[in-house]
Amino acid sequence: MTEVQDLKYRQWFRGADVDGDGVITREDVRLMGERFIAARGAAPGSAVASRLTDGLNAFWANVIAPMDEDGDGQVDLREMTEGFRRALADPALYPQQVGPVADCYFDLIDLDGDDRLDQAEFAEIFRMAGNVSDEDCAAVFHALDSDGSGGLDRTEFHQALAEFFYGDDPDAPATHLFGRIAGLSSRPTSDLHV
Repeated sequence: MTEVQDLKYRQWFRGADVDGDGVITREDVRLMGERFIAARGAAPGSAVASRLTDGLNAFWANVIAPMDEDGDGQVDLREMTEGFRRALADPALYPQQVGPVADCYFDLIDLDGDDRLDQAEFAEIFRMAGNVSDEDCAAVFHALDSDGSGGLDRTEFHQALAEFFYGDDPDAPATHLFGRIAGLSSRPTSDLHV
């Protein structure tokens, strides 16, 4: 794992530790899903809520839980970093490891169902997922909107997540997807571009 990936994973960890107790548990993953479902006003038993819950359960079981080296039901920062290093070593596995959960989130935040995320939809999810500022969300959104359409289609969204989890370019816009990583990029966030 590169230094850039290590810093990105630490940033992701801060957002995934929903209750702020320094570890990620199944409860954090459940709370994460509930937070997004509630923000969208989706009924807990709705199709999209069920799909997200199922996707997060699979993400916990297949990606996060195997990182629990000591079997205590919680994953600390060291376990998560080592686990991501092992689990996310091969970008070819993105469709099985990250893709299904990414599709669930995409569907949940695509409020108008037009199969693209506008800047407001994008900002809402990343404010919740990583406490990303509106300014940083706007800069990252515009940098990721590779075709300049004013929205991210599903392909652009997947490209961003793949770059975040597998890439090691400190200047890639997706590096700051879950919040600005201070001191990492040589450019200010507002100057990010693809």
